Amino acid sequence: MKTHLILLLAILAEVIATSALKASENFTRPIPSLLVVAGYGVAFSCLAFTLKTLPLGVAYAIWSGVGTALVAVVGWLYYRQSLDLPAILGLTLIIAGTLILNLFSKVSAH
Repeated sequence: MKTHLILLLAILAEVIATSALKASENFTRPIPSLLVVAGYGVAFSCLAFTLKTLPLGVAYAIWSGVGTALVAVVGWLYYRQSLDLPAILGLTLIIAGTLILNLFSKVSAH
């Protein structure tokens, strides 16, 4: 359970960093630029920690899949970027795949 909370922190930090990347305007705005660097630092540190107990493929699939879906939601809500039906379908499949990995996979780190 602790590992999954750290993975969640890694995901949230990555979403903040990626969302701030757009706001940094090519690293010309200091505060969003600092959020990018700090967010990715936290994200990769937490992700590395989870690899002690989660298999690399599973941890990365969850991290990138949930992160991708959440960044799309941030883009839609905060940046007013539209999501068409294929985008919504693709994000739904990513979320479904993440749920399948978490609920049914029996792979272990060792």
